[in-house]
Amino acid sequence: MHDLLRMNPQRFFIAGFVIIIVVGAILLTMPFATVNGNGLPFIDALFTATSAVCVTGLVVVDTGTTFTPWGQAVIMLLIKVGGMGFLTFGTFFAVIMGKRIYFRERLLLQEAINQQSPAGIIRMVRYVFVTTLLVEFVGAALLTARFAQEMEFPRAAFFGVFHSVSAFNNAGFDLFGNYASLTGYTADLFVNAVIAGLLVIGGLGFVVTLDLFNQRRFSSLSLNSKITLVAAAVLLISGTVLVFLLEQGNPATLGPLDSFTRVQAAFFQSATARTAGFNTIDTASLLNPTLLVVMVLMFIGASSGSTGGGIKVTTFFLLLLTVRSIVKGQENPHLFSRRVSSQIVGKAMAIFSASLFLVLTSAFLLTLFEEAEFLPCLFEAISAFATVGLSMGITPDLSLPGKIVVIMTMFFGRLGPLTIAMALATRGPKEQFRYPEEKLLVG
Repeated sequence: MHDLLRMNPQRFFIAGFVIIIVVGAILLTMPFATVNGNGLPFIDALFTATSAVCVTGLVVVDTGTTFTPWGQAVIMLLIKVGGMGFLTFGTFFAVIMGKRIYFRERLLLQEAINQQSPAGIIRMVRYVFVTTLLVEFVGAALLTARFAQEMEFPRAAFFGVFHSVSAFNNAGFDLFGNYASLTGYTADLFVNAVIAGLLVIGGLGFVVTLDLFNQRRFSSLSLNSKITLVAAAVLLISGTVLVFLLEQGNPATLGPLDSFTRVQAAFFQSATARTAGFNTIDTASLLNPTLLVVMVLMFIGASSGSTGGGIKVTTFFLLLLTVRSIVKGQENPHLFSRRVSSQIVGKAMAIFSASLFLVLTSAFLLTLFEEAEFLPCLFEAISAFATVGLSMGITPDLSLPGKIVVIMTMFFGRLGPLTIAMALATRGPKEQFRYPEEKLLVG
């Protein structure tokens, strides 16, 4: 364990996630985990465990009909650990038991929670854990009350807890069977509101929610929180409007619904595309322009330090600000009377480039290994990278090479392609000189 802690943060996170995924996969191969009593084939168990730990929601077997309650509980625990971060999860229990958290461990926590400083990191861990439990408890209570109207209370309570954990952690796993997700609740305002509320709160990130709790006023928030809230609102509203306008005449999606339910379904589709994975309308039946909108929303994803994936809204917004600053001839992008350093801009561009390369590589490999058309393969690749979980229906039919490609894409997407690259790279000594500068033609 001491040697593990001495790794650089990127390698430590990779090792931790691999261990948890492998342990979860082994548990899902056990007879107690599946209804048929035979357990899952290892590749399917590995796919399911990776999807759960990476809070994605893509599944090769139906969660509601394949797994026993014990197997579903294993998946829920994997979602919980993956959503919070295994280091955050373990640290909280270590603090409860009175264990001392050393400086090296605080630095790892700083990387895990995406903090700028290790100062106050243990207080932040407590906040993350308590807030998560509180929000999930409220969500579980509300969902249990709703599900108890159509099933026995013990089953309703389990459904309530499972879907609350899955929604808050933006995982997208469901127990309704036959890969139905929430299509049976398209017109149910209560279920839509609770699930959407959970996934939006989880997608904002703990840093932003804590900043909101402490400051209470928009003007007093940090630049990160302001950009996150503005970008999230713009993406959510614009996504809702576009889905509504594009799909209102589609007889396979919004067409048969009344006006209010159309708006409700469009809103949910916009919210869930930001890494949540639930769906109340058939994703495969969406029109091509709508699928493009959904893919863009998936690729952008949720907020930094949240349970969601994607390149993150701050990265996307910063890229737009950078384009604006270049057009205006400004040295650095700025917003809300604050300037962003060129180092952060460079990191945002590196994240965008590495993420785009990963998605295109994954889509290319899927078109080689699968018989599906290009659009479903690209959609699957983006969904896996952004840890969303939406699919056009090709996931259960993936070949063995296709499953491996999606597993790796989910894993790289959850940790971040830049994190993987930094973990694999060998860093040399700091440069003691600078090369002469020369102009390069671009654009």
